[in-house]
Amino acid sequence: MLTKRIVPCLDVRGGKVVKGKNFEGIKDIADPVELAEYYNKAGADELVFYDITATVEGREIFSDVLESVARQIFIPLTVGGGIDTPEDFDRVLKLGADKVSVNSGAIKRPELISEAAKIYGNQCVVLSMDVKRIDGKFHVFTKGGREDTGMDAIEWAIQGEALGAGELVVNSIDTDGVKEGFDLELLDLIAEKTSLPIVASGGAGKMEDFAELFKHPGIDACLAASIFHRKEVDIMELKEYLKGEGVSVRL
Repeated sequence: MLTKRIVPCLDVRGGKVVKGKNFEGIKDIADPVELAEYYNKAGADELVFYDITATVEGREIFSDVLESVARQIFIPLTVGGGIDTPEDFDRVLKLGADKVSVNSGAIKRPELISEAAKIYGNQCVVLSMDVKRIDGKFHVFTKGGREDTGMDAIEWAIQGEALGAGELVVNSIDTDGVKEGFDLELLDLIAEKTSLPIVASGGAGKMEDFAELFKHPGIDACLAASIFHRKEVDIMELKEYLKGEGVSVRL
């Protein structure tokens, strides 16, 4: 049985870790370097660093903050935000990333996925999608959840796999920060249509939410932010609980 991964997420804006609800009402909550150091010791399997306004502001990722974060940790680091070209991949990998997450850049130019996969390998390319229900369908949003592309999320996941992505991060805008459980309907639909490892994001509120999530086939990892940042759930306690529920985790 594959070990399930617990992945804290650092959403960074202006050099600070921030958190909101449904991608809105975003507030500063912590220093990213301090949090990264904490998670490295707290039992996290990986860490995700998103520069959440790089795309909207049309700039490169915060290199100094990213480099400081990468220096603090010895677990795999996925980095996203403002990734538009293979050169952007090269830059963040040299700053210490292990995997690179593409979102808006791949929507603008889907061949970015195949170009990066060819140079750095599929395992390095993570397709991240921000998804929201619109009239009963799942639409892909861009620019940090601000703009509806009209693209069907399930079709985009299928296309991403065909282009060479090695992993999918599925961020549900509907459940983001709500803390009432993951968007299992959306995740099941994507898991049925792709064979890629899926990282579920948005909705974790209590330990039972993680246990319920991992009962669903195709879900390899869960990404969460505020419940870990605010220490509402301790990662090692969560893993012990999951182990007791029959979920394979790294202790």
